[in-house]
Amino acid sequence: MEERAKNLETSKLFNKLRKKDLERVVSEEGCQLRMNRSIQAEGSFAEIKQDMGFRRYLSKGKQNVWAESILLAMAHNVNKLHNKIQSERTGKHLFSLKNSA
Repeated sequence: MEERAKNLETSKLFNKLRKKDLERVVSEEGCQLRMNRSIQAEGSFAEIKQDMGFRRYLSKGKQNVWAESILLAMAHNVNKLHNKIQSERTGKHLFSLKNSA
């Protein structure tokens, strides 16, 4: 069986844009933005997946998935508030269950 050589060609415009994007990503500002984004987003998703046991959406359709996502976000925020109240880290401007009981 004879061997064939395969060539892969990309457009000059694609290579130019890719190089420009790479320069932005590895720049000082790009590194800061990537680091900040990973810290902000991943923590919340990890908590929802690990602590709340969320693995998959139970409904189908764009609107239903959107509604389920909103419910998950609200539940996550309620859990955060509950933990703050329990550890007395709410500050004086928020309500306290001890004073109202």
